[in-house]
Amino acid sequence: MALSNRLTRILVSVFAIPVIIGVSYYGKIPFLIFVLGIGLIAFHEFATMTLNKNIYVNFNVGMASVFLIIADSYSHYFNFKFLILLIVLVVLLNELFRNKESAILNIGTTLTGIFYIGLFSSSIIDLREFFGAVEAQYNYGGYLIIAMLAAIWVCDSAAYFLGTAFGKHKLFPRVSPKKSWEGAIAGFVFAIITMVIAKLLGLDFLSWKDAVVIGMIVGFIGQTGDLVESLIKRDANVKDSSSIIPGHGGIFDRFDSLLFSAPAVYLYFTLF
Repeated sequence: MALSNRLTRILVSVFAIPVIIGVSYYGKIPFLIFVLGIGLIAFHEFATMTLNKNIYVNFNVGMASVFLIIADSYSHYFNFKFLILLIVLVVLLNELFRNKESAILNIGTTLTGIFYIGLFSSSIIDLREFFGAVEAQYNYGGYLIIAMLAAIWVCDSAAYFLGTAFGKHKLFPRVSPKKSWEGAIAGFVFAIITMVIAKLLGLDFLSWKDAVVIGMIVGFIGQTGDLVESLIKRDANVKDSSSIIPGHGGIFDRFDSLLFSAPAVYLYFTLF
């Protein structure tokens, strides 16, 4: 007898969440591999979806570029400007030899996928390693990632359940018809509450302002990331980015909020 979709989702979560928390806490190479998995699989899903629009992403160059951007955020082997120039140059030159429908769409979509997924994924590494200059503070980055993931999960759950129960005003019907303003506001509030609780439970390295601002970023920017990915899926006429995670869809589906939240939080810490 086939498992129900909800039961499948729960079983996958029970297995996956401890693994994700474990690699986030440990950091280093295991966390790099985890983020590489997010970036490379999400790019593959993105490239596959664009085929529905007769757009032919330069898959090999794109995958190699995403790998280099994420890996370099950990190793800092390349000069960043050099790496970006190299990627753009290779994408442009390679298109000369492909003869695949519209060169403009192929080039633009390839670069969008590389920089959207590659750069945003690399920000997850940057955030995890942000406190690593002092060995005793290295795990701060792990605690922060875990707290952000918890805030994202709570935000999504609050938005879904409270939106379903009380939602009357459509948030963005052109992109995601089922989402409501009531659900989005509930998600925003609960993301802040989650970060405040995380601060109370042991994230002493964060100020109260930090906790609230990060909660606001997750609650607003994270939900915006979900809408952006929904926009791409709707344009490609697909329900999920893939079916790689039973009951949950694709990697792009599961980590769209983190992909948007991580660079925003990283910029917050860097600038303020």
